[in-house]
Amino acid sequence: MSKSEQLFSRAVQVIPGGVNSPVRAFRAVGGKPPFIQRGNGSHIWDVDGNEYIDYIGSWGPLIFGHRPPEIVQALNEVLEIGTSFGAPTEREVEIAELITKLVPSVEKVRLVNSGTEATLSAIRLARGFTGRDRIVKFDGCYHGHGDSLLVKAGSGVATLGLPDSPGVPATLAELTTVLPFNNPAALMKEFDAHRKEIACVIIEPIVGNMGCVLPRGDFLRILRDVTKQFGALLIFDEVMTGFRVALGGAQAKYGVNADLITLGKVIGGGLPVGAYGGRSDIMDRVAPAGPVYQAGTLSGNPLAVAAGLATLRRLQKENPYDKLESLGARLERGLLAAAAQANVPARMNRAGSMFTLFFTDRDVFDFESAKTSDMHRFNRFFHAMLDQGVFLPPSQFEAAFISAAHTAADIDLTIEAAVKAFSA
Repeated sequence: MSKSEQLFSRAVQVIPGGVNSPVRAFRAVGGKPPFIQRGNGSHIWDVDGNEYIDYIGSWGPLIFGHRPPEIVQALNEVLEIGTSFGAPTEREVEIAELITKLVPSVEKVRLVNSGTEATLSAIRLARGFTGRDRIVKFDGCYHGHGDSLLVKAGSGVATLGLPDSPGVPATLAELTTVLPFNNPAALMKEFDAHRKEIACVIIEPIVGNMGCVLPRGDFLRILRDVTKQFGALLIFDEVMTGFRVALGGAQAKYGVNADLITLGKVIGGGLPVGAYGGRSDIMDRVAPAGPVYQAGTLSGNPLAVAAGLATLRRLQKENPYDKLESLGARLERGLLAAAAQANVPARMNRAGSMFTLFFTDRDVFDFESAKTSDMHRFNRFFHAMLDQGVFLPPSQFEAAFISAAHTAADIDLTIEAAVKAFSA
């Protein structure tokens, strides 16, 4: 028995399912997960000494790979002065100033501790600001594990076959309307029926939790126009896309500004963090400036803020997005060519360094089309790649990530592994 298997056997005795986040358990793909010992650059090593090219990247935060020197230095500096104070620090102001400078539409921002906390807080704020209760989300979009949002939520919920979660009160679910992604007609129909009840529409502008799915045509622009027309707030959940698809996130990429956005992942440089922000007139409703309450003992934690600042400053200085696009395009061409050579139906959706290879012969533009993927074939592909030292997300419905630490050699080795995987 390998050391990873031994650790997993111990873990299931004391941790639900043996993991602290469901998709890590490999339930979707079968088998037992490797336990990771360390990472450096674009590679990780498990406790048994196996080396992998990493396309999970901690599920998106590690845009510069593992242990970038700027982040290591920033964390060491904080460790010299203290890890938490429960009082304001200068770095909190600096990261807020930088976010408001770089992200369109964000005039004020509140730091929290996770993406889930950010989306829950943004929705509470939208309800408090509008005086309305109903929220609209999209099938397959995941916005954290808040009660109102675990309705057709994609991601790990879809992977485990749980469209909803026990423990979510029916009365809360009834206040959440779920629409198909990329469907303007369904959006208009919902606003015609409930125009005076809808507090907000929340959306992943580029979805990462039914796999990577991009908006079609003018869908985001229509969404912006409709919400503005009927007095609902538009929330872009950019926990995944913020600073990942462009320096200003999906708002900058598509030229569509939301009223509120949520951030996480990249802005923490690999440490736990979240944020929500938007127009000043909305954000000024947040306590203590206003009546909408939200608080957090570790919000603005010095370690997370220091890592985030180091990441954002390097992004601002280096602007690695052309490199990430080039690497992504190289990988896309290679994977699709390998699939075609083996007569394996496949589609690849990609937004720069964020991608998913779907095992289907259909274009994937919403959750229903994503679910046409052959998950048994994906599972076999996943394990064949893992055996060759390529660590992909262990679910058809999770986006993968390239970092600026990946090299052309990493990409080519991945393509070579895919050729062998497909032929097998």
